[in-house]
Amino acid sequence: MTEITKSKNGVIIRLTDERWSHICEEHAELAGLKLDVLETVAEPERILSGGGGELLALKKQTDGKILVAVYREEAGDGFVITAFLTRRETALNRRKQLWP
Repeated sequence: MTEITKSKNGVIIRLTDERWSHICEEHAELAGLKLDVLETVAEPERILSGGGGELLALKKQTDGKILVAVYREEAGDGFVITAFLTRRETALNRRKQLWP
């Protein structure tokens, strides 16, 4: 089943079962955080520019880690590419901030 949310730009962003399975295989610590990933896209604390046109939505977690949801917006439609947890805020801060 495909889950959907809206980005800060008002674009519908899809998270397919296939993508979610891939994310959980690569980042097992995200199992059970599907709704958190969707919420991060919809209500991020910051949005950064990715290296290939993707957007990185960030939201700090209670354990001090940052949840990063990587997604793409294309002509009124979009999709989640991947998601991960990190403590490397300095590396993220090197990217161009798009929002706020």
